[in-house]
Amino acid sequence: MANTIKSQEAILAKLNIYELNEMQKEAIDVVANTTNTVILSPTGTGKTLAFLLPTLKLIDPEDENIQVLILVPSRELAIQIEQVIREMGTGFKVNAVYGGRAMAKDKIELKHTPSILIGTPGRISDHFANNRFSKNSIKTLILDEFDKSLEVGFEYEMKGIIKQLPNINKRILTSATQEAEVPDFVRLDNPSVLNYLTGKKSKKLAIKTVISPSKNKNQTLLELLHHIGNQQGIVFCNLKDSIQYVSDFLTKNKIAHSCFSGGMEQRDRERSLIKFRNGTSQVLLATDLAARGIDIPELNYIIHYELPQRVEEFTHRNGRTARVNSKGTAYVLKWQKETLPEFIKQTSNANISHKEKMKPRYWETLFVSGGRKDKISKGDIAGLFFKKGNLTKDQLGVIELKQDCAFIAVPVSEAKKLVEELNNTRLKTKKVRLMII
Repeated sequence: MANTIKSQEAILAKLNIYELNEMQKEAIDVVANTTNTVILSPTGTGKTLAFLLPTLKLIDPEDENIQVLILVPSRELAIQIEQVIREMGTGFKVNAVYGGRAMAKDKIELKHTPSILIGTPGRISDHFANNRFSKNSIKTLILDEFDKSLEVGFEYEMKGIIKQLPNINKRILTSATQEAEVPDFVRLDNPSVLNYLTGKKSKKLAIKTVISPSKNKNQTLLELLHHIGNQQGIVFCNLKDSIQYVSDFLTKNKIAHSCFSGGMEQRDRERSLIKFRNGTSQVLLATDLAARGIDIPELNYIIHYELPQRVEEFTHRNGRTARVNSKGTAYVLKWQKETLPEFIKQTSNANISHKEKMKPRYWETLFVSGGRKDKISKGDIAGLFFKKGNLTKDQLGVIELKQDCAFIAVPVSEAKKLVEELNNTRLKTKKVRLMII
């Protein structure tokens, strides 16, 4: 554990962030000076940093127990927050635990107790029930996306967890939704509420309706994607079966895409996001699971392939574009005989007759079987691909380094050759395998 706590300026410099937004500045001040805080702010405005920066100052480097517990509704959000904390380079140990991950892995990591524990209600409840660590030093409780983690399905577990935390002296709740209620068992007395949800449509967000002459919207979706051209975006479906159906159609029409739904294995979901982030996939075909709580770049557009059933779904989907400083478009794909829900208002019809030229996919993603635990850095990986793979700087794309592996974006034209030449090469002291995913 670190003996010194990094300054906020040093952490922000490490993250390449040089100015906080208005919400973040106010949140940091309020969290530092208030017992209970509720942060309401749209998706993509930096709530994670807003609660982490003041929370880090509360951690005692001399206490070797868990001091901060962050409860989240999804494994993707747990992984994302863990990654942000690691990138901050605080020196404090952090672990994320969640369903779908081997319990044995949790047990091994928790033997070296983290200062910050992030987890989904079910998995945290399991660890609590088996007394795998002391709860006495947990003084800060954060409920991120609390409107989801306090829903009926999680309520029993959440109630049980909070009941076992007698020494909480600071509570921070965040949400991108206005109407969520907080149950009494959270003990959120007299909170300071920071409300950055104006309820008004973002001036940067354009909502456009695209009419499909057929009930089967696939052909119209294809025409819309060609109209948009070479840009990344999310196509939202309501059901995982719809995703498979649309995916088969996009594959047939050579549209590079990844899928993301609750029906997929965790490993496959993570890899889909990696390929989307590094540009291997142009389109992410997803259920509402991707509307929030996942780490992806700002997008120019999203498409409602199937109409959302609730205003919250519509809001969160749209929140994936027109974020912070950018403009974006939400396309509502509607069969001509369909009736739009009342909450989808103020739309204009999109003319998609103009077609952009869609370039062939440039990037491919390689898996490397070595990561942080092998003392491998991004620089080590870049050096291997430059020196032994003979790549130029322009040919090396995004490198994502995990605990036990890494993912690298390389040109499609070089991928097979790189696997042949670099497979079973030594990287630091480890012989690594390479494969295309």
